[in-house]
Amino acid sequence: MHFMFSLCFSFAVSSPSSSSSCRLQGQFHLNGMHEAGDVVLGGLFGIHFFSDFPDLHFTSGPQQPTCYGFDVLGFRHAQAMAFATNEINRNSNLLPNVTLGYTLYDNCVKLGIGFRAALSLASGQEEQFTLEKTCEGAPPVLGIVGDASSTRTIAISSVLGLYRVPVVSYYATCACLSNRAKFPSFFRTIPSDAFQVRALIQILNRFRWIWVGLLVTGDDYGLHAAQTLQSDLAKSGEACLAYLEVLPWGEDPDELSRIVGVMKESTARVVIAFAHESQMIHLLKEVIRQNVTGLQWLASEAWSTAAVLQTPRFMPYLGGTLGIAIRRGEIPGLKEFLLRIRPDKHHNISYGNNMVNQFWEHTFQCRFAPPPAGWLEAGGALCTGDEQLENVETEFLDVSNLRPEYNVYKAVYALAHALDDMLQCVPGRGPFSGSSCATLQRLEPWQLVYYLQKINFTTPFGDQVLFDENGDVVPIYDVMNWLWLPDGGIKVQNVGEVKKSVFKGEELTLNESKIFWNFQPKEPPRSVCSESCPPGTRMARKKGEPECCFDCIPCSDGNISNNTDSLECTICPDDLWSNLQRDNCIPKKTEFLSYHEPLGICLTTASLLGTLISAVVLGIFICNQGTPIVRTNNSELSFLLLVSLKLCFLCSLLFIGRPRLWTCQLRHAAFGISFVLCVSCILVKTMVVLAVFKASKPGGGASLKWFGALQQRGTVLGLTSIQAAICTTWLVSASPSPHKNTQYHNDKIVYECVVGSTVGFAVLLGYIGLLAILSFLLAFLARNLPDNFNEAKFITFSMLIFCAVWVAFVPAYVNSPGKYADAVEVFAILASSFGLLVALFGPKCYIILLRPERNTKKAVMGRGITSTRPQFRDISVTNFTAVWTVVSLIAVCCHPRLWKGRIRYEAVFKSSKPGGRSNMKWLGAMQLQGQFYLSGIHEAGDVVLGGLFAVHFFSAFPDLTFTSKPQQPTCHGLDVQGFRQAQTMVFAIKELNRNSNLLPDVTLGFSLYDTCDKGIGFRAGLSSVSGREEQFTLNETCVGTPPVLGIVGDSSSTQSIAISSVVSLYRVPMVSYFSTCACLSNRQKFPSFFRTIPSDAFQVRALIQILNRFRWTWVGLLVSDDDYGLHAARSFQSDLAKSGAACLAYLEVLSPVYNPDDLSRIVEAMKKSTAQVVIVFAPESHVIRLLEEVIRQNVTGLQWLASEAWTTATVLQTPRFMPYLGGTLGIAIRRGEIPGLKEFLLRIRPDKHHNISYGNNMVNQFWEHTFQCRFAPPPAGWLEAGGALCTGDEQLENVETEFLDVSNLRPEYNVYKAVYALAYALDDMLQCVPGRGPFSGSSCATLQRLEPWQLVYYLQKINFTTSFGDQVSFDENGDALPIYDVMNWLWLPDGRAKVQNVGEVKETVFKGGELTLDENKIFWNFQTKQPPRSVCSVSCPPGTRMARKKGEPECCFNCIPCSDGKFSNKTDSTECISCPDDFWSSPQRNGCVPKKTEFLSYHEPLGICLTTSSLLGTFICSVVLGIFIYHRSTPVVRANNSELSFQLLISLKFCFLCSLLFIGRPRLWTCQLRHAAFGISFVLCVSCILVKTMVVLAVFKASKPGGGASLKWFGAMQQRGMVLGLTSIQAAICTTWLVSASPSPHKNTQYHNDKIVYECVVGSTVGFAVLLGYIGLLAILSFLLAFLARNLPDNFNEAKFITFSMLIFCAVWVAFVPAYVNSPGKYADAVEVFAILASSFGLLVALFGPKCYIILLRPERNTKKAIMGNSMMK
Repeated sequence: MHFMFSLCFSFAVSSPSSSSSCRLQGQFHLNGMHEAGDVVLGGLFGIHFFSDFPDLHFTSGPQQPTCYGFDVLGFRHAQAMAFATNEINRNSNLLPNVTLGYTLYDNCVKLGIGFRAALSLASGQEEQFTLEKTCEGAPPVLGIVGDASSTRTIAISSVLGLYRVPVVSYYATCACLSNRAKFPSFFRTIPSDAFQVRALIQILNRFRWIWVGLLVTGDDYGLHAAQTLQSDLAKSGEACLAYLEVLPWGEDPDELSRIVGVMKESTARVVIAFAHESQMIHLLKEVIRQNVTGLQWLASEAWSTAAVLQTPRFMPYLGGTLGIAIRRGEIPGLKEFLLRIRPDKHHNISYGNNMVNQFWEHTFQCRFAPPPAGWLEAGGALCTGDEQLENVETEFLDVSNLRPEYNVYKAVYALAHALDDMLQCVPGRGPFSGSSCATLQRLEPWQLVYYLQKINFTTPFGDQVLFDENGDVVPIYDVMNWLWLPDGGIKVQNVGEVKKSVFKGEELTLNESKIFWNFQPKEPPRSVCSESCPPGTRMARKKGEPECCFDCIPCSDGNISNNTDSLECTICPDDLWSNLQRDNCIPKKTEFLSYHEPLGICLTTASLLGTLISAVVLGIFICNQGTPIVRTNNSELSFLLLVSLKLCFLCSLLFIGRPRLWTCQLRHAAFGISFVLCVSCILVKTMVVLAVFKASKPGGGASLKWFGALQQRGTVLGLTSIQAAICTTWLVSASPSPHKNTQYHNDKIVYECVVGSTVGFAVLLGYIGLLAILSFLLAFLARNLPDNFNEAKFITFSMLIFCAVWVAFVPAYVNSPGKYADAVEVFAILASSFGLLVALFGPKCYIILLRPERNTKKAVMGRGITSTRPQFRDISVTNFTAVWTVVSLIAVCCHPRLWKGRIRYEAVFKSSKPGGRSNMKWLGAMQLQGQFYLSGIHEAGDVVLGGLFAVHFFSAFPDLTFTSKPQQPTCHGLDVQGFRQAQTMVFAIKELNRNSNLLPDVTLGFSLYDTCDKGIGFRAGLSSVSGREEQFTLNETCVGTPPVLGIVGDSSSTQSIAISSVVSLYRVPMVSYFSTCACLSNRQKFPSFFRTIPSDAFQVRALIQILNRFRWTWVGLLVSDDDYGLHAARSFQSDLAKSGAACLAYLEVLSPVYNPDDLSRIVEAMKKSTAQVVIVFAPESHVIRLLEEVIRQNVTGLQWLASEAWTTATVLQTPRFMPYLGGTLGIAIRRGEIPGLKEFLLRIRPDKHHNISYGNNMVNQFWEHTFQCRFAPPPAGWLEAGGALCTGDEQLENVETEFLDVSNLRPEYNVYKAVYALAYALDDMLQCVPGRGPFSGSSCATLQRLEPWQLVYYLQKINFTTSFGDQVSFDENGDALPIYDVMNWLWLPDGRAKVQNVGEVKETVFKGGELTLDENKIFWNFQTKQPPRSVCSVSCPPGTRMARKKGEPECCFNCIPCSDGKFSNKTDSTECISCPDDFWSSPQRNGCVPKKTEFLSYHEPLGICLTTSSLLGTFICSVVLGIFIYHRSTPVVRANNSELSFQLLISLKFCFLCSLLFIGRPRLWTCQLRHAAFGISFVLCVSCILVKTMVVLAVFKASKPGGGASLKWFGAMQQRGMVLGLTSIQAAICTTWLVSASPSPHKNTQYHNDKIVYECVVGSTVGFAVLLGYIGLLAILSFLLAFLARNLPDNFNEAKFITFSMLIFCAVWVAFVPAYVNSPGKYADAVEVFAILASSFGLLVALFGPKCYIILLRPERNTKKAIMGNSMMK
């Protein structure tokens, strides 16, 4: 296939038939070199630096660009390719019988020209070439070597990659070129971007150094290395930079001191240095001076083998250094080849092989004939072509450091080896279609790509060349270690390598045993900001700090992290939950009514036991089916009833085990049909009993015809079929199904069956209930039939149990969660089934098995035995006594509570007070013990102000040997600007002294010192405060005027911190004019510090305020490659990191020289970035070059923010730039002017009498510096060396010095304002009116007794305007209030540009920092005329938190919803806050709302129902009590022990009322009272019943001969005593319980995280169990005694009702225990209240219902005769 590009040429068809030739329509006229061959390779090289493109006016054919600025090294790169091609052609082992040719083009370092050259290489440049009929032929070039630039390579490879033309670059390093999807045929013989940086990062990873410092040079080498390292670290997230510092050029002690101070203070112990040898020497000197040890250095290749650093002086600090080194290449024979180069004399003008000619002309400074016009006339020489290269000194022939050339050499050989492998292919075994091979006649570039991927060879220099899957060559770096030998020798040894292999990828190999560590443990140091977060936690970034600084937050419930340093906790899947360590998801606990848990086992056992008993009973009935007892009780229905009971028992098993679809569908259907079958059998039996009784009456025989066997079966079948239809309809319409419920517990899956249709379930239960009620009513009506038909009594009893169970079931089922609902239903099934089984078949089995004599026809018919209840006649007195003994001997043994004594320890602190005070004798005079000899300027005055100024750059301190008196330090290197600042203070004071309006009658003096150095500055500060007099006198009160009232200075933040820390203790006001550290705004540490300069980088903060105003959080930053730009960048990064207001999308450094490639790259980065806001800190010249490239690439849609350096630059306000710069926002600060200062400076004269002393010698030093002379007497040798003597009469006007340049006064203006601030404060203080002052007793300060702290008071309040118009005042932190103008670039409709003021950024006393903008005036250069939106990620709303994206800036994040129980109420919250214990997150997770409270409330339906029932029961008891009191004399009341009945009714009222204590929010008193009241009330109630039963037995026994003596034990007094005694036992139990472990209210959050369940904890489970057990014991005794007495004659038949009531009571409380234990929260209270009410109602109805019925409705039976049984036959 050929590459015919439509841009370059087209086919010319000469005839309708196919033509065999094509003609080019045009050519690119490119500078190149060519050599023919069988196979041609292309090459792209930068031979010229620059190019000019003509204007594109499209009125004529496009003209060719011209190139200039010959690049000798680029030409050598091209010649290296020519040399390699010739060497291969001479090699008989590589490509034998094949001649390689080449076509090389000059790209002129321009994308357009390079792209044209690449297209020319691919398509050819011949005027005409011939194709075969198949349109196939050899391509113009088979592969291309080049290009050197990543930008050009990306463009070229993007197109040529479509046609799989192999491009092998020797210098394009962009990592993006490794993208095989975009660049499938791209290869390179140089590592991708900064493999050196990645090698260092591998070393960091190897030793787990994640907190490192970075030092770089301030040139491209260092700055680009820093950018690459920052970028790679950000992408990998493996480490963070603790600091990034730019090393100064030359020896800058202050900056080096600051940098080393940063290193010293940082916790990072690993320092990476990308620096040159000379800079490392300067740095190491300062490191030695500050003695900074314990650092692990990582060296770049620039100094990793530098011998100049390997000295005994440096090795204590550099020992153990690790560094990487890359190897240079050697190409044998290259230099000889270069020397043989000769020009082509015939191609000096054409665009053919003229590249050599241009080199020749450049090297020999000549021109080939014909020369350009005027060349010869100007003296230029003609080139002959015979000049000798050996005679010229040129870097072209320097082959000692071949790097790019070596890569070119490897690229050519890579193509040659691939071609050789391709041509050695064996036909039939090839890799292409049909196992074919490529042939020399029909070579295709894509075929070469296949083999190029597989090449593997070694160069003569020993380097292996092969490409990985991305087309990258495999590099190797040596790892070097600086070894400090025991003998003091130094050795740089190879301890490993960093390489990339085909099989293992990038690999770091280190022989750690060889590495020398310069630390005491001889192990690598640890360098981290924060320790790694273990699994189970996540990293929470600290706002404003690097990513490596974080907190470890435990994962919340349901979330896990199973990796170290996880950024996020992963939510477990629905069926899983986090383990305790939160490092793994484990299956959630599953909850269902299981066969393996105790409750399930018990229910299963009960079910199987019931089934077994039913089967046994059925067997008994079958075996005895011929007996009367079976036959007379309707044997067929009995058999059917037993079968249905078996089914009832078995169907309960469907509720146990994990719910399945079939069990969910079958359980309720089986339960419903089984119970309907059972109840319908009972109903039919009852109906048959009634029918038989009716048939026994005269004329009633006809009724039996409706109850024959067939009709009975039909009735049962019909009733059961209705239930079957209900179940079928339910299953078809809304079938029950299994469901995983996670609403009850987050960490638990509750498997349950959802009923599908509540209506269906309700209808099913309702139908069963309907049949049961019918059965109960019919049986109840038939209960008093003759004994022949007494089965109705058992049916009544069984149906009562059945109904009671299922009435209790409904509320318990509704309010029981999960498996407990199933347990309740199973319990109800089993309880009702056992009730039916025992009640209906128990008596029959008793007769069949134990009383067979009664299983006869006569006995059944009632004629064989005179009495049917002989049992009690057999009860002897002994048996009765035994029963009573059991009741009497009940005792509770309470173990004494062991009280542990609390030992209270009190710590006694004794403070010794001074025994006396030493009397001190004050002296009237004090003598200074010594002085600081400091350089200064002094002038006396009524009030003296101090000043600290850096007049010298350096200071020298003598050695501190401590063998003699310390010598004074000396200063050198006079700073003219520092001296001018001091003179500004002098000028201001003299101006004030001349001002009659300010401080009249007060003369200000000054005492100024040269700080020179931090130590000297501190001494100067103390001298200012303490004074310099040899002796001074104090009055008796130790009061006097201080040496200085205030200090102006210092210029250094470090010195100001040290000085102010001391002088602030005495509240001496200190007003700095140049200290900018924000830490000095701390009023707690520096209470008397002020300054007239904004704190650090207010310009940066002003820009950040603009960013905040428009919510621009994603911005680009461009800075100039100088101190201005670099320091601005650092301030900007620091302030953004602290504020977290925005993030940098990119940071690019603008080169000071024109670099089109770099500018293109920068603008490309701007173009690709999503940041629409660009901040530029750069001078005008940099911005102009940047804008040229922006225009070329047509990058629009950007919002520019300008620094003050170019905000008002008119050179940029042109119609050409305004389409791009229109709408720019910038800030501008104002300079100051001090009228008269220059004249004052000109009048300065030296003091000839203080030339040597340390008095006013500062002017003398300036004079000597300015005029290069010395005052007499001069130093020794000065005159001999030709030095001049100073006379003091020299004229400053005649000297050109910056000292007199007052056009740009900035620090001086701040000094001027500082002096005036002190003066205004002093003036305000002296104008104070006595009696109205601000000080103690409304006093004022006086000139005679001034105190510095008094001046501080007024200094805080000063507010004045300078002559230049600036307002001066201080905020609460002592900071001056600066003002910045905000400028906007307006593009007017007529095309003109205008820079307008649209606002200001200022700080005011009242509002602080404030940005004022007139947004209506701002011109926005966008279609919408609105500010653009520039964000990386949209803000996270409340209810979510920001989850940082690993490796990306803070502004790039995901918004993760807060988990349950947590909230965020701010936008962009980094953390979700846990709600307090009593609160839960709102649905929106944006706040905490009080947790839902759950308790048995009076306001909910359940509570209302229970309360109503309680009050109703109380009311009924009261009514019954009233009835009994009213009829207390009637036989029914009197015969039933009226006193005990009254006590019983009162106790039942208490029982009903005590249930109210369980309703409502639990309080301490209700918790303590509820169980006590319940227990005592019920014991009182049951003890009354027990005594009544015992009285009944005693009365019956007394009616027998000789039994009268028994009544003496049951008189009225004894009855009361028994009740009281039994109740007292319960009272004792309750008292013991309350005292030992009292119940108390408790907030339970275990059931639901979002809900507080208020409940009463019982305190002692044993106490509660004993309380219930005692009630149960009494109830059982009552039941047993009443059951034994149930068959007494009717005269004593109250025992029947007691039996019935106790049965209800016991049934309720037996059901209560499991329901209570398994009911959570309020449902436990509801169950207990239900049990109280159910048992109370049961007792009330059973015991008093029949009596009230007789009293109210059957008064004829309320007679003595009726009661005695003589007046009425039953």
